[in-house]
Amino acid sequence: MTGTPWQPASQARAVVHVILAVLAAAAGLWLLYRLERVAFLLILTMFFAYVVAPLVWVAERPIRIARRERRLPRALAIGVVYLSLLAVAASGAALLLPTVTRQIGDVAAAAPAYAESLRAWEQRWAGYYDRTNVPIEVRQGIDRSVVGTGDAAVEYTRGFVMTIAASLSYIPWLVLIPILAFFFLKDAHLFRRIALLTLPHRFRLRGRHLFDELNLTLARYVRGQLLSCVLVGVMCGVGFAALGVPYPTLLGILAGVLEFVPLIGPFVCAIVATIVAAFSAPLLALWVVGFLTALRTVQDYAIYPRLVGRGLHLHPLAVIVAVLAGFELGGVVGIFLAVPVVAVGAVVYRHCSEWRTGDSASDDAILRVAVKE
Repeated sequence: MTGTPWQPASQARAVVHVILAVLAAAAGLWLLYRLERVAFLLILTMFFAYVVAPLVWVAERPIRIARRERRLPRALAIGVVYLSLLAVAASGAALLLPTVTRQIGDVAAAAPAYAESLRAWEQRWAGYYDRTNVPIEVRQGIDRSVVGTGDAAVEYTRGFVMTIAASLSYIPWLVLIPILAFFFLKDAHLFRRIALLTLPHRFRLRGRHLFDELNLTLARYVRGQLLSCVLVGVMCGVGFAALGVPYPTLLGILAGVLEFVPLIGPFVCAIVATIVAAFSAPLLALWVVGFLTALRTVQDYAIYPRLVGRGLHLHPLAVIVAVLAGFELGGVVGIFLAVPVVAVGAVVYRHCSEWRTGDSASDDAILRVAVKE
């Protein structure tokens, strides 16, 4: 009976805590929306740091010189990695840029021929109507469906192109990415220690575990996705060239870029490559479909799981919904961030569930190690 009068007060405090949490989340989302470019810049910086970090670790390895181990300071190791990446990027651009430029000119020159092919296909379709005596109502219904689908595809493509054009305003900000990533890489351990010290003492062990798993998840996703983009782009370019598909280098680069958008990106690439091949020869389109089917099977079930490891536990339906929601909310930026945001949310939710149902007692010895790291 003595605890009964305190129940309304405890319930009121719980309601106030929930309201404050909702208000804090709403304020955070509003602030994130207002600082969209800054947030996106920081996220890209973090992704770039994840990509560069293994190279920095290699550059920092001690080297035995005159029976003494010597190692580069971290700042100098980062500089060496930056110069190496710049040299590789310059070599790749010098190698691919002439071919890509030529193939883009070929596409522009062949555009009238493609339009003529579409008109010829339309005439053949009309002749098929006449030979089969399709009822006029059915014919009009099919024509309306085809026209509506074409108009919708044109509008969707136009909107997508406009979104990409709008995202070009981020390009001047991209120069800051390697500069900010330098400080991320140089002082990552200090940022982690400060973040742990800001938590209440009894949450630091859980926070350390959460930071470790978030770091592992994002690192595996970013590095695995980047390697997948490179592998798919190279394999598509080589495969298209071997099959005789026009513009193989351009299509390979497109395949590599779209690979970063899970599920939807490869599907769009397959459609574009099949259409390009169909303009050249209908049988070639079938070969392209077979090649891409085999490539996706090997990539999705053999290569990609080994690249990403166990860092992501997302159902394909969750990935599709996340990408579509990301496009509606943030355009190209939303597509880019959809899957990692959902993966981070899944990790945080799992840790919160484990914390509520598990033992919340902290181990002081582990805490001291966590704070010192």
